[in-house]
Amino acid sequence: MPMPWFLLSLALGRSPVVLSLERLEGLQDAARCSPGLSCHLWDGDVVCLPGSIVSAPGPVLVPTSLQTELVRRCYQETDCDLCVRVAVHLAVHGHWEKPEDEEKLGRAADPEPEEPRNASLQAQVVLSFQAYPTARCVLLEVQVPAALVQPGQSVGSVVFDCFEAALGTEVQIWSYTQPRYQKELNLTRQLPDCRGLEVQDSIQSCRALPWLSVTADGDNVHLVLDVSEEQSFGLSLYWNQTGPQTIPLNQTDIVPCLCVQVWPLEPDSVRTSICPFTEDPRAHRNLWRAARLQLLPPRGWRLDAPCSLHAQATLCWQAPGRGPCQPLVPPLPRENVTVNMALEFPLLKGHPNLCVQVSSWEKLQLQECLWADSLGPLKDDMLLVEARGPQDNRSFCALEPSGCTPLLSRASTRAARLGEQLLQDLHSGQCLQLWDDDLGALWACPMDKYIHQRWVLVWLACLLFAAALFLLFLLKKDHVKTAARGRAALLLYSADDAGFERLVGALASALCQVPLRVAVDLWSRRELSAQGPLAWFHAQRRRTVQEGGLVVLIFSPGAVALCREWLQDAGPAPGAHGPHDAFAASLSCVLPDFLQGRAPGRYVGAYFDGLLHADAVPALFRAVPVFPLPSQLPAFLGSLQGPRGPRPGRLGERAEQVARALQPALDSCLRPPGTAGMGRGMGPEAGDRT
Repeated sequence: MPMPWFLLSLALGRSPVVLSLERLEGLQDAARCSPGLSCHLWDGDVVCLPGSIVSAPGPVLVPTSLQTELVRRCYQETDCDLCVRVAVHLAVHGHWEKPEDEEKLGRAADPEPEEPRNASLQAQVVLSFQAYPTARCVLLEVQVPAALVQPGQSVGSVVFDCFEAALGTEVQIWSYTQPRYQKELNLTRQLPDCRGLEVQDSIQSCRALPWLSVTADGDNVHLVLDVSEEQSFGLSLYWNQTGPQTIPLNQTDIVPCLCVQVWPLEPDSVRTSICPFTEDPRAHRNLWRAARLQLLPPRGWRLDAPCSLHAQATLCWQAPGRGPCQPLVPPLPRENVTVNMALEFPLLKGHPNLCVQVSSWEKLQLQECLWADSLGPLKDDMLLVEARGPQDNRSFCALEPSGCTPLLSRASTRAARLGEQLLQDLHSGQCLQLWDDDLGALWACPMDKYIHQRWVLVWLACLLFAAALFLLFLLKKDHVKTAARGRAALLLYSADDAGFERLVGALASALCQVPLRVAVDLWSRRELSAQGPLAWFHAQRRRTVQEGGLVVLIFSPGAVALCREWLQDAGPAPGAHGPHDAFAASLSCVLPDFLQGRAPGRYVGAYFDGLLHADAVPALFRAVPVFPLPSQLPAFLGSLQGPRGPRPGRLGERAEQVARALQPALDSCLRPPGTAGMGRGMGPEAGDRT
């Protein structure tokens, strides 16, 4: 029978522990003791008569604790019964005392010889066992040698094998001595059924029992019964409640009290029952979803739920659009709720704003305004709380989100401003009395006539707000456009050779995908020829700085040599570099920015791993961050994109993309001369180099 996955995870997802039981041969009961003790089991059962507690004449043996263990008592290889082994732990209780009469009266000691102080102890220990329909009592005699007799100390234990019991039953065990020197020990245990024991092949009733398990197939769950082909069986999914019920199973029926029972269709067969959802939180959530509050005219109500609930209920007042429902201690104090039982509201009248809250373990689970259907939607009424004192003293407060505000107070709340008018309405009979007793009353006063509709002010506020939004939109328009296109970046480099130009072109193309708005002379050869390198650089630098971008100085051996020429002399000789070398032309503007401290925030530096050492970058240019590429690509991209760049995870992905784009060109530059292949142009205008 396919069922929702919910049943699997709640039902038998937590498999019970399977126990392997010790095997005992024969029908005879037996007893054994701890080393040093001697014990004897009386033949046959005895009558269970605990008797009254008597005073100990001296040190005596008393039971201190009980332990049980399940074993199998087998008559043949495959014919066994479940049996309960009981261990009784014993200790010495009491001590020898010299009679007080002998000292006070000065009388001579009893002429009879005094019992030795270090004699051995003997006790008769009774074990009483009850498990429907069985009841037994056995008597164990235990003797402790004198060497082990120490008052207050444990002396060991005696073990009885064993009490037979049926699978799945509850057993009760008592232990005491004859005579009884203290309250009897007792122990209650629930025995497992066939599912929890490794006894399928040895206990006959378990061999005939259908074995139940659960398998999952995606979102579907199957109950699997392991039975022989010729065996008939019964299966029941039932509510663990009183009285017979027929329940159709679907996903919403998975609640804590849902149980499964299975048994063979044979006389007096053993039934296996499991209630797998009792502690499952998902079943409890499903139970609360199924719970409903119902109004019973004229003032009754009921909590309907398929299972018992640990819940408390209280009345509350729900103001329209004003926060949470506020509990009303009077007239319904917080108390435990019995499900499916009619309860009475101690109210005079109903009101749509009166609601019922049901909580479990201090957590709100259910809230319903039961009168909303019959009396209409929530009203903008003010709830007045009247408190009555001695000599007919009365005081009034209004229930508001901030608390109960005294009507005649100077608070800045609506109730305080309208306090006198509300009292006049109350005395003139315009308020509805909801509850009344000797301690006070509750009144609901209409507030319709005090609500002033100031639509002009509302519309004016809306217009001002719209105008502010429009102005903000205009101010942010250019910034949004810029952010959508990406931040500007101007790349300056020295064209050492064709391979290095291809590497810079690969970097520029990869940065465009970040995205950044990249400017580089590789893609502007026509403009360079028309304007000249210096004019082109000035125009690009001004635009980049105005838009909040960065100028990227890409250092190479040729760029470092040019910088040193500028720093040592007035500048390089005219015509020493090509007509398209923007880097050489830009140094006349770049160096003053660094020398005058204007470079931070406008410039960053970069060089390629393997082509230049970090120490080769002139010290003047280290006033701004200088990044080796591709080893520090994430930091480089973060600096270019600024504080509004992507989150770190996304930045790392983009750095990996740029690194993959750079690696072939970088490898070509790192090869010995004559081994690199011919490269292709990079960038959106790589072919425009005239």
